[in-house]
Amino acid sequence: MKVKFPIVVRAGSVGVKIYRTESRGYPLFQVADFSDGRRRLRGFADLADAKAEAGRIANRLAAGDVVAAGLGAKERASLSRALELLKPTRVSLEVAASTFAECFEILGGNRLLEASQYFARRHPISLPKKSVREAVEEMIEAKRQGGLAERSLDDLRSRLGQFAEAFDGPLVAATGDRIQNWLNGKKLSPQSALNYRRVISNFTGFCVRRGYLPKGWDEVDRVERPRVRPSEISIYRPDEFVRLLAAAPREFLPSLAIAGFAGLRSAEIERLAWEDIDLQSGFITVGAAKSKTASRRIVPICEALANWLAPYAERRGAVWTGDHDGFYDAQQATGKAAGVKWKTNALRHSYASYRFAQTMDAGRVAGELGNSAAVVHRHYRQLALPAEATKWFAICPSMGENVLPLSVVSKV
Repeated sequence: MKVKFPIVVRAGSVGVKIYRTESRGYPLFQVADFSDGRRRLRGFADLADAKAEAGRIANRLAAGDVVAAGLGAKERASLSRALELLKPTRVSLEVAASTFAECFEILGGNRLLEASQYFARRHPISLPKKSVREAVEEMIEAKRQGGLAERSLDDLRSRLGQFAEAFDGPLVAATGDRIQNWLNGKKLSPQSALNYRRVISNFTGFCVRRGYLPKGWDEVDRVERPRVRPSEISIYRPDEFVRLLAAAPREFLPSLAIAGFAGLRSAEIERLAWEDIDLQSGFITVGAAKSKTASRRIVPICEALANWLAPYAERRGAVWTGDHDGFYDAQQATGKAAGVKWKTNALRHSYASYRFAQTMDAGRVAGELGNSAAVVHRHYRQLALPAEATKWFAICPSMGENVLPLSVVSKV
């Protein structure tokens, strides 16, 4: 007997249709399922299986009709409003209720709206699709155009380059736990790990400002902040400084004297020009572009420094004419020739310590160093005595070719 399609399988007033079609030359029976509010066709190779499934669907829908028939006026009105609210979503009431129940269980309470708002902030649909590598390149270019010093740019390229290589994918995938695991795998010292964390934090801040990450992105806050023990401040004795000055090559001597008698950082000295040094007024101007803190400051030239620099008074252009590696080599060579171990930043620390002992004014010294008074007070108080400061600032060049006799004690 020939069966006419579509077949309708009924349960009460509910009917579910079965259609016949062919797939690759074989009959295929499709059951029309509207149970979730949308029409879906479920395929079966056997008609009996299709009828069984249609029966299950019809019974489930009929049971729903029975429940609906028993609803009161208030419940029917609530159901009607629920269906109206769901209409734009094209999600059935059954699916919506099931999803809500699962979320309710997961969150441990009625916090579905709060969780949805949090997720939307973290994963907004409108965010541009930006990879870590693309954003890193943009940040470095922005910093370059903003005038960031080349040494600082090199540091960014190194740290963020490694970060981009490790997180070669979308920005949002760089979560706090992944960043933490990456840093742990590098086996860094606490200070180095802190430096990486700072750079990554600055990077994610840049991405938030550019709109590549959502506002409030706090993944880096989940990364442990290493505790760095303060390193011991090393300074030179006056007799060691005398030996360093005596051993310094002529081209490096001004840089050495400026470091010890004015406290400038090595990077600032490398960017310093003779035009920034006014021997007549007695001040060195460290411009914002040459300062580590990007703020202009004026540093006094003490009498000893003025006389060490006097033979170079007519010079113009860069104080240090070599490159960064050459500056480092000159430091090491001078220390070796003087028989004095070269200690990184020790001349700046020495100036700060002896200057503080000389003036007992943390604010004044902080202004000369480009630091805060709190930093000066914390690091340089009681490292030197006033008598030692007097010896330090009394170090003068001896009589000889192209040098001038100096007074014994600095008056700055």
